[in-house]
Amino acid sequence: MNSEFVSIIAEELSIPRKSVNATVKLLEDGATIPFISRYRKEATGALDENAIHNIERRYRSLEALEKRKEAILASMEEQGKLTDDLRRRIEDTREASTLEDIYMPFRPKRRTRAMIAAEKGLEPLARMIMSQNLDSLDKAVKKFIKGDVADAEAAVGGASDIIAEWISDSEKARSIVRARYMRNAVITSKVMSGKEEEGRTYENYFDYTSPLRLCTSHRLLAVLRGQKEGILKVNVSIDDDEMIERLTRMFLRSTASDEVAAVIRSTVRDSYRRLIKPSIETEIMNAAKGKADDSAIAIFADNVRQVLMGSPLVGKRVLAVDPGFKNGCKIAALDSQGNVLCTDQIFPNAPVNDFHGAAFKVCSIVDRFEIDAIALGNGTASRETENFLNQLRYPRPVRIYIVNESGASIYSTSEVGVREFPDLKDLDRGAISLGRRLIDPMAELVKIEPKHIGVGQYQHDVDQTKLRDALDFTVGSCVNAVGVNVNTASRELLSYVSGIGPTLAANIVSYRAENGDFTSRRELLNVSRMGEKAFQQCAGFLRIPGAHNILDNTGVHPERYDLVEAIASDRGTTVDALVKDPKTLQNLDLSPYVTKEVGLPTLTDIVLELEKPGRDPRAVDEEPVEFDTGIHDIRDLHAGMELQGVVNNITAFGCFVNLGIHENGLIHISQLADRFVSSPLEVVQMNQKVRVRVMDVDYMRGRIALTMKDVSQLPQA
Repeated sequence: MNSEFVSIIAEELSIPRKSVNATVKLLEDGATIPFISRYRKEATGALDENAIHNIERRYRSLEALEKRKEAILASMEEQGKLTDDLRRRIEDTREASTLEDIYMPFRPKRRTRAMIAAEKGLEPLARMIMSQNLDSLDKAVKKFIKGDVADAEAAVGGASDIIAEWISDSEKARSIVRARYMRNAVITSKVMSGKEEEGRTYENYFDYTSPLRLCTSHRLLAVLRGQKEGILKVNVSIDDDEMIERLTRMFLRSTASDEVAAVIRSTVRDSYRRLIKPSIETEIMNAAKGKADDSAIAIFADNVRQVLMGSPLVGKRVLAVDPGFKNGCKIAALDSQGNVLCTDQIFPNAPVNDFHGAAFKVCSIVDRFEIDAIALGNGTASRETENFLNQLRYPRPVRIYIVNESGASIYSTSEVGVREFPDLKDLDRGAISLGRRLIDPMAELVKIEPKHIGVGQYQHDVDQTKLRDALDFTVGSCVNAVGVNVNTASRELLSYVSGIGPTLAANIVSYRAENGDFTSRRELLNVSRMGEKAFQQCAGFLRIPGAHNILDNTGVHPERYDLVEAIASDRGTTVDALVKDPKTLQNLDLSPYVTKEVGLPTLTDIVLELEKPGRDPRAVDEEPVEFDTGIHDIRDLHAGMELQGVVNNITAFGCFVNLGIHENGLIHISQLADRFVSSPLEVVQMNQKVRVRVMDVDYMRGRIALTMKDVSQLPQA
């Protein structure tokens, strides 16, 4: 562990050094973020997962910077150019851009114009010109007209190329240009000639101008996507003439003759336009893109968290319906654990219109399998199929839920889907996935890549490594916050549990298949490759309902079982009896059990687990949204209508609302509330039911503008 890194992180993140030190040590010892935040609160000062994740990422970035420093120092030492001052400056810098600026003059380069000129023996002439002490430039130049240097123009041109590279390598010059770009750069986009119709999606950016530092993340990503697709021409610029003049003042001395001054002015202009500007512009755009990526990823990850933590439909049997027209609707009946009871197909919509046959089949399945809820996909023919389902007289009470289909088709043809249901068709698997999403969103959605679950924006445009890191962290955080039933969890769900991963998850499923359900957490040690370290990291997050030891179905870690037994013994009772005595738990004096390793935070967590063993932190069984029965198509909408909908995506510029039709409506951030809103997340969340008013409808482009201003909202659960 690098103690200097610990000090830097503590300073940057405003976290006590002791907490950072303990966190890094635990991470280096192989502890996972969920384990540290849940079971090592005393060591870290009760840092949450986000703080620990930030420490981990910054430590990794400092390690990468240190490796880069080592490589640069080795390169410069090999060149014989490393001085004590340069070594000190390199070792002291914390910024990658500053480090690269220092290294710029010593970086091995491809064959440049300056190198070619130096090979012709023109470097001494360049130094003479740069000294700006020449009485006669012509006289100095004549000495170099020989060999490959044909004339005075070639000599001065070659010397200028060398000087231009020196100017470009100047750390101070690059710093000045970089600072100006950071403060004053302007981004513009224009539609490419002839692309107006093809690029109608980017119409807002056909003639767009904004200071780069004020360009919001979603706008920047949209512009860059338009550029990538060949629709937009994008430019980032500053006042070049002003910048050239400032650099000229920096390099031109008052002692220079008119001839030399002219060469210096020309060379500065060339160096700026040919070398410095393209390099800094790329650097600044990469930095702006990085910030935009971070913003988009943060919103996307928050959406994913809210979707994964969506309400499970506990203890209900579900009939899943994947809607369609010509090819009918695939249906699948599932028990409360998501096991398939039957699959079938109905044709209630055009062109077949078999209303009576479909009605008989659905009602028969509802009766036969005691179905409690219907999960209806929100894709093609969803509204028509919903109308059909709403007209039926069911033999038992049934509620209809609209379920997001995004990614269901990906699952249906994936290795995971085929492995789960090798004998079923793709469409059957898709319907089953819809039903399971209603029963337990998290358990089902972890089977596909998070970027395919239909939330966020620009997820295919952002840095994919950053996105994968953020989503893996988010999914793992959700899974471990809820806990996993080790006897029913899929391989994919288990792989996100702290300390497990894909290989060990597969081994757990194989062991379960061969030996039956686990009856205790300690039995997990019989699984191949489950060592003590892996067991320590995962055990607290795995649940075993009905285990002989009731603590095996709680978030109490096995390392604290003896403590719980001591607490029960001190009260003359058993652990089982203590769990069933909420009054005693609420009045427990925990102070006698506080030690250096186990403080009040951990003891409080233990008591909360004992109060509700096997508890699920997610809200359960929300009422389904009721869409306006008179709205079937976008053409049924008009300005002024008030409707009920459900938020199904949140972006930096607003949120999208499902109104029960094919097109989603957009509530711009400025229309979310009567007050200023800096982020949509201040007002709305995923799957929230909202009342909205239609402001405008663009029937041709399928766009619906909505507002929540002056619209009375339903109370949220």
